[in-house]
Amino acid sequence: MPGIEFVIFDMDEVLYDYRHETRLELLEELTGRPAAEIDTAVWGGPHEEAAEAGEPGTAEAYLAQYGRLLGYPIDFNTWCDVRRRMMRPRLEVLSLVQRITAKADIALLTNNGMMLKAALPVCAPEAFEIFGGKAHVSAEFGLRKPDPRIYRAICEKYEHQPDRCVFVDDKLENVSGAEEAGLVGHHYSSCDALEAFLSSHELI
Repeated sequence: MPGIEFVIFDMDEVLYDYRHETRLELLEELTGRPAAEIDTAVWGGPHEEAAEAGEPGTAEAYLAQYGRLLGYPIDFNTWCDVRRRMMRPRLEVLSLVQRITAKADIALLTNNGMMLKAALPVCAPEAFEIFGGKAHVSAEFGLRKPDPRIYRAICEKYEHQPDRCVFVDDKLENVSGAEEAGLVGHHYSSCDALEAFLSSHELI
């Protein structure tokens, strides 16, 4: 069997703790609008999934749409501050990712719009330091996980055959999509399980 040469990671709930409730609390405090109402207005409709698939196609357009849905004007720095405060880096997992770089290529692939792409250096500096330009949001590909085409697209971008690539995600449906595309999947459950998986493939 050929060795693994490319490992792709999801971000939220793999590399970072992700607390949507914290975001809603912060937005309620900012706007004075009830958190449940914000949740329905911003995330209850089709807008977020459309953004993850590339529409709107710029950070500026996304931020304008976000402000309209929120019913409150919000600038880049405020959006970044809220996103940063709802996340906590999983330093042990990030350390494993760093170790992989001695043996394989790596990339990040998260279901998100172009606003997060622009904000990654501010919101996720620990990951951005490791992945740099190989930190990708789904909107860049015009597709969302678990569509098998997005996994093939990122493998093609970095000139790796899918059967020599690994995809790591906390959502089983996203792992299944990667496996359908021909990649090796790992359903993230813990840092220890990930370490054992990477070790079994001689990646650390």
